[in-house]
Amino acid sequence: MKPYILIAEDEDALATLLEYNFQKEGYEVGVASDGDEVLVMADERTPDLILMDWMMPKLSGVEACRRLRRKSETRNTPIIMLTARGDETDRITGLDYGADDYVIKPFSTPELLARVRAVLRRTQPGLLDDIIRHGDIEIDVKAFRVRRGETEIHLGPTEFRLLDHFMRHPARVFSREQLLDAVWGRDVYVEARTVDVHIGRLRKALKKAGGGDPIRTVRSAGYAFEIKTKGA
Repeated sequence: MKPYILIAEDEDALATLLEYNFQKEGYEVGVASDGDEVLVMADERTPDLILMDWMMPKLSGVEACRRLRRKSETRNTPIIMLTARGDETDRITGLDYGADDYVIKPFSTPELLARVRAVLRRTQPGLLDDIIRHGDIEIDVKAFRVRRGETEIHLGPTEFRLLDHFMRHPARVFSREQLLDAVWGRDVYVEARTVDVHIGRLRKALKKAGGGDPIRTVRSAGYAFEIKTKGA
């Protein structure tokens, strides 16, 4: 599953350049041109990281950052501020409003890519890894293999993508709509109840390999992936 980066930048040329470079590096990218659009897009699908321009129309990047931090879904989403404002006071303001890092324009693309990787590794360990482990479950993204304990599990493509998404975001609750966007894609029409069918298939395959059900149903909210430790 590709990490999803939301780029909030009102300068078209820079937004296009960033979108191209992050897609080339294997990220899935969304682009917002003003602060209000950032909030709408983040509500539709929680990003793995947001690149936020400080000065944007309608709603500033700093204010958008503050509002995102007040929402439970985006409270812990990494945010890197992009700005030409280099004063120490401005940097402190951005960090106080919830930014995780601060990049001053003009910047080099390789440096920005490195900053993004560093923040993702710090805030979401495993997101950029090809092999992810939680409890007794291991998924090898490149080899398309899943193991639980000593047992290899054979999954269909959709169930594999679901498990990959869950394991990269353990304990986070996802609605059916969020799972549809993340696993099936925003441009594909699939009914929400289809998610339940594939969750059922994934659960059956994981339980067949032994152990409890790692997928928790959250009533009126969606699903979350959780591995219970012994004695818990």
